[in-house]
Amino acid sequence: MYNADEQFEKLGLTLPPAPAPLGVYKPYLIDGKYLYLSGHGPVQDDKSLIIGRIGSDMDADAGKLAARQVGLTMLSTIKTNLGSLNKVKRVIKVLGMVNCTPEFEKHPFIINGASELFAQVWGEENGVGVRSAVGFGSLPDNIPVEIEALFELHVG
Repeated sequence: MYNADEQFEKLGLTLPPAPAPLGVYKPYLIDGKYLYLSGHGPVQDDKSLIIGRIGSDMDADAGKLAARQVGLTMLSTIKTNLGSLNKVKRVIKVLGMVNCTPEFEKHPFIINGASELFAQVWGEENGVGVRSAVGFGSLPDNIPVEIEALFELHVG
């Protein structure tokens, strides 16, 4: 069986603290064999958020790194609440929201920061699902990227 926890360890990355809800919602919800993650932002190891608008405050490469940090934050929510990344069988759907200027057009490039991380953790076959990457005029707290996702869990 593929070991996502081992794959993550090989990457040499660290997980930020799993964020607590700042509104009236659950950070995750399990329904049968599905794990839904609410929109996550780029939480850093010191609990602060990466802030800025892509196209004005930061360039596309910095935005892609912010999206990777969102992916790490999502992994932290999974590991903190489910105990192991191995509980996830596969990524089903990712919605990536990019806080950017109206003329910015590289939304998929930005969200690749998280998608590439998921592919490294769960492998190309199970770590890549369907996806939308869209631009927004603003996001909460002026974060550059917010991502929500749906995963299938191993059951039984």
